[in-house]
Amino acid sequence: MSRLLFTCAYDGAPYCGWQSQREGESIQDTIEAALARILKAPLRIAASGRTDAGVHAHAQRFHADVPAGCRMSPQNWQAALNAHLPASIRIVAVQPVADDFHARFDAVGKEYEYLICRGGVLSPFLHGRAWHIPHEFDTAVLAAAMKVYEGTHDFRRFAANRGNEPECPPADFYLRTIYSASVQEEGELLRIRVHGNGFMYRMVRLLVGTAHQVARGRMSCPTLAAMLENPLGQKTRYCAPADGLYLWTVFYD
Repeated sequence: MSRLLFTCAYDGAPYCGWQSQREGESIQDTIEAALARILKAPLRIAASGRTDAGVHAHAQRFHADVPAGCRMSPQNWQAALNAHLPASIRIVAVQPVADDFHARFDAVGKEYEYLICRGGVLSPFLHGRAWHIPHEFDTAVLAAAMKVYEGTHDFRRFAANRGNEPECPPADFYLRTIYSASVQEEGELLRIRVHGNGFMYRMVRLLVGTAHQVARGRMSCPTLAAMLENPLGQKTRYCAPADGLYLWTVFYD
C-alpha cells in the first residue's frame, strides 16, 4: 500500500457533516464513493477531524492507503477524484506521506475562520456562509473578548457534550492552547481567526457565540476570564451558527 495525504475544500451546506453516518449524505461518504468508483473497490479514509453539518473547509486533510499497483501520480489522483466529486467538494492537493503518518494523530494544530456579516441585508452570496447579525455590537469589545481565550486553559465550559466523554477524564482532558484569536474588519464583514493546538466539539462556535454576548454588553471580559479560571461551572449556552465556520487549515510538523 502507498499512503497519500489529500487536502480538500468543501461547502458544508448540502451535507450532514464530515463523518460517515447511517442517515444523511456526509462528505466522507461522498469522497469514499468517488474513490471506490476509481479503484473498483472500497477504500476508507481517515481525516484530521470532524466538521459538523453546515460547517465548511478551506483545507481539511485526510489520508488513504491506495494499492501499490495503482500507478497514478498525485496530480492524477487529484484530477480523477475531482472528476468524480460534486462541485461542492474539491481536492486541492495530494502528496505522498510516510506509511506511519496519520492525518489526525500527527496534527499539531488547526486554524478556524468564522465570518460575521453586520450589514442590514445579507448578501445572497453569503447565505449559508456567514452569521448575519444586523443589530449593533462593539467590534473592539468582540476583539478584546476573543483575546481572553488566548493561552492554555481548561475549556470544558466552552465544549458541547458528544456523548462519548469518559466518566473520569484525566486532568488534562479539557486543556487546550489557543495561540491566537483575532478579529479583522472588512467593511460589513468580520473575520474571526482562531489558531490552537486542538478543539473540542463545537468549541469554536461556543467561543464566538459567547464573545458576541460580551460585545453586546450582556457579559464582561472579566466574567469570560472567570469561566476559564473556574471550569466546573455551568457551560455556556451561546453557540454561533454553523454557517459562518470554516476549517481554514491543519498544521503538521
